Amino acid sequence: MTTHRLDAGPGTTADVFSRHTPTALTVDPGDTVVVSSLDAHGTLERHRVPGDVRPRMFGQRRGHCLTGPIDVRGADPGTVLAVRFAAIRPGDWGWTVAKTKDDWLSRRLGVAGEPPTWLLWELDGKTGTNNLGHTVSLAPFLGVVGLPPAAPGEHSTIPPRTEGGGNLDCRELVAGSALYLPVTVPGAHLLLGDGHAAQGDGEVAGTAIECPMTTEVVLDVLPPGPVPGVHAETPAGRITFGFAEHLDDAMGDALAAMVTWVQHLHGLGRGAALALASAVVDLRVTQVANETWGVHAVLPPDAVR
Repeated sequence: MTTHRLDAGPGTTADVFSRHTPTALTVDPGDTVVVSSLDAHGTLERHRVPGDVRPRMFGQRRGHCLTGPIDVRGADPGTVLAVRFAAIRPGDWGWTVAKTKDDWLSRRLGVAGEPPTWLLWELDGKTGTNNLGHTVSLAPFLGVVGLPPAAPGEHSTIPPRTEGGGNLDCRELVAGSALYLPVTVPGAHLLLGDGHAAQGDGEVAGTAIECPMTTEVVLDVLPPGPVPGVHAETPAGRITFGFAEHLDDAMGDALAAMVTWVQHLHGLGRGAALALASAVVDLRVTQVANETWGVHAVLPPDAVR
């Protein structure tokens, strides 16, 4: 197996998902890739003050600044790309901004129409301290890990998709996790980025502690398994996802996939699997701010013995 390095730069970054974006790196199944990514805005220089505007990778940003695409030999539609996170290391600075555009959520929270509020963070690998003096523990992960939709053309990086994943914003996807993405296009065409040094479930302000990141991933190609759609195995447990315009649909999709997983794990009928899931499965709101509701279902390790 070979270890590769892919740094963010011209020709190795994209701000949309597209099957037509030129491949930045091609690897074999089982290879390791050390990927550097800029913050979500593609900032080339660290902020000096909260809300600082610094040079960026893309002059007119359309979405997240992501590194790739990475193709994996043998990854074709009908297979599953396994992305195993061996290590995730945040940079030494980050930012958070509370979005205040005039939508239903900002009106409900009483911030609609106000100037955006920025926090600037100093990161030491374990904790982050912001310009107001607050310190939080870090649990770094990538907000965006995904494959382009099969349809031609350019697709926004902002909404997560049941097809190919993308802007999952799931804080359980820390080092030691494996994310399984049904392959949508030949080669997979994987993009990674949107580093988050820390985030709560929901990403309620629309941003986390956004930061540059260095991520070591092991990529593999697997046959389709019993669990449909995007799913993961993490230190927090097995995870299934739902993304939809309405919260109840996102919840139903995440739960339906988890019930299927419980059926497979324990050899149960669907009704029995649902009953067992009711005792041990947690439902969490993944995100509320990316044009699509996200819900993930979590089956903790050793919850059923």
